[in-house]
Amino acid sequence: MSVSDFFGENVFNLSVMKKRLPKETFKSVETTIKEGTALDAGVAEIVATAMKDWAIEKGATHFTHWFQPMTGVTAEKHDSFISPTGDGNVILEFSGKNLVRGEPDASSFPSGGLRATFEARGYTAWDPTSYAFIKDGSLCIPTAFYSYTGEALDKKTPLLRSMEAINKQALRVLKHFNSNATRVISYVGPEQEYFIVDEKLYLQRKDLMLTGRTLFGAPPAKGQEMEDHYFGQIKDRISAYMKDLDEELWKLGVCATTKHNEVAPAQHELAPIFTTANVASDNNQLTMEVMKKIAKKHGLVCLLHEKPYDGVNGSGKHNNWSIGTNTGENLFKPGKKPIENKKFLLFLAAVIKAVDEYATMLRVAVATAGNDHRLGANEAPPAIVSIFLGKQLEDVIETLKTGKVSVEETLSKISAGVDAVPLINKDLTDRNRTSPFAFTGNRFEFRMPGSAQSIAGVNSAINTAVAASLSDIADELDAGKDVMSIVIDILKKHDRVLFDGNGYSDEWVAEAEKRGLPNLKSTVEAIPELLNEKNVKAYESMNVLSRVEIESRYEILLEEYSKIINIEMLTSLEMAKQEILPACIKYVNSLAEGIKTKEAIGISVPEEKKTVTEMASLTEELTKNISELETVKSKIPHDADALEIAKYYEKDVLSAMGALRKTADTLECVVSKEFWPFPTYEDLMYRV
Repeated sequence: MSVSDFFGENVFNLSVMKKRLPKETFKSVETTIKEGTALDAGVAEIVATAMKDWAIEKGATHFTHWFQPMTGVTAEKHDSFISPTGDGNVILEFSGKNLVRGEPDASSFPSGGLRATFEARGYTAWDPTSYAFIKDGSLCIPTAFYSYTGEALDKKTPLLRSMEAINKQALRVLKHFNSNATRVISYVGPEQEYFIVDEKLYLQRKDLMLTGRTLFGAPPAKGQEMEDHYFGQIKDRISAYMKDLDEELWKLGVCATTKHNEVAPAQHELAPIFTTANVASDNNQLTMEVMKKIAKKHGLVCLLHEKPYDGVNGSGKHNNWSIGTNTGENLFKPGKKPIENKKFLLFLAAVIKAVDEYATMLRVAVATAGNDHRLGANEAPPAIVSIFLGKQLEDVIETLKTGKVSVEETLSKISAGVDAVPLINKDLTDRNRTSPFAFTGNRFEFRMPGSAQSIAGVNSAINTAVAASLSDIADELDAGKDVMSIVIDILKKHDRVLFDGNGYSDEWVAEAEKRGLPNLKSTVEAIPELLNEKNVKAYESMNVLSRVEIESRYEILLEEYSKIINIEMLTSLEMAKQEILPACIKYVNSLAEGIKTKEAIGISVPEEKKTVTEMASLTEELTKNISELETVKSKIPHDADALEIAKYYEKDVLSAMGALRKTADTLECVVSKEFWPFPTYEDLMYRV
């Protein structure tokens, strides 16, 4: 059976709808999906019946409104199709009302004060632009989630709003180019990095189970320094997992295409084909869920934490983003002569302006406790937001700014120096892995998001920033200002955000500071920027988030950060007290007994005694570290505001945890493996 025979078999997509819906109903739904127009109320009842019949034929017994609350993962409440008939039997029903609206308990999800415990009502509303699908015997209906008073309680609603903002403002600009487009769509292709670990080893590590990352662990003798894992041959066990993962995702209509080994041992990547931003977000949430589910079937566990292992590369989610029209035009396609492509230059300038003016908005969008371990660590971009364009576009910009021509007229060819190997066209840009926001030919790659993050918030921020920038440009165009004058003005005013060098270097940090670029190194530093008036104004003016919705997210992010570090702190203490310390004491006692036995028969062992003394000293240091972390724990300012609590966790708790880990990792290197209480990095990364 070929992939085309089963691709999307569990999805109620346009192909299925065309076969099952009346012609006029199908046209109405298709228009809504492609043009974003409102769906006629009478259509929902017809769609619901067809959707129910299809789902039941596929073996589904339940339906659920599948939504994305502020937890960052998906949520679902399942109801069966059955309805009693009064004679002891049942019929299977599913109405338009069931399809369009659901009512979950809103008080039990993070709301940042939008909902009190006694204010439980919330609503899920069908998103007809994202296909329904069948998972685990239930019909899953993608939905938005909002409160009784209309505030967004999820990540999808702001994303949908931001897509509308991009559409509205881009069309305002395009009318000055006599475009035939009636809709502008934001597209996304998220590359998903992840680690795989043997389930039996995983279950022996309390830190992995409870926090998703190792809180203790000395580096193995071999890490990633040989660079042999990147794009290397995929192990049979992993290959079998990847094969099943692809097939399951294909059945759900997810266009997973690329798979390979990543840089760190036991690290891998999956990448899909571009699709609309909201569908890409839904698909990525499904992908993360299916990754974990399929791993279990293979006796494996999929780790999505940004930094499960210290000392090797962490995992990101490279967010490839672009915008295009419903006429098939990619607005970031430079053409053969970019300097003559006014439309491209104007939209490029809009992005440059957006990234410069709303850098902190983008930084907050990727701020998580897990991502703090990854950003700027020689594997991911630094916390300083900048744009890489590549030499040709840099030459174009320099020419426009100065009037001095330095632009190559045509794309050059590149040769391998072997006659049998054909010449290939050189791309417009090289790749800069240290750049947070890099132009890659016809799209931008935002490399800062963490692997466990929902991309909905990330793309809401990008869309909002660019829409706000396009709005300013449209105002100038409407006032009669010339296109190229606008482009040149933007380039001169915002070129400080352009950087093509090594983002990891100390020189860049100094240079960025000189340029006035923000450097928000941690999540706790970044979150307050959500309340920056410039960011608030952009979200409000583009109708993406209201002030009260922004304030709620500020509270949610701070509370989430503190909860994560608190769980890590408690787990560290438990592992240190219940596992590491007893193992070290047992090992020291074993060595001491051995020395005592030897000395009893007249054997002198001064070096062994020295080792025992050093071990005893380290064990005592571990005990001291445990006590210090307990003291720090007792002083957590629970009555302070959310920001102060988060600052305490970042400064005091993480510092004490780091000191405890340093001693424990030193002990791991000298304690006999038979005494060490849980699998080491060598076990975790190489026994897969």
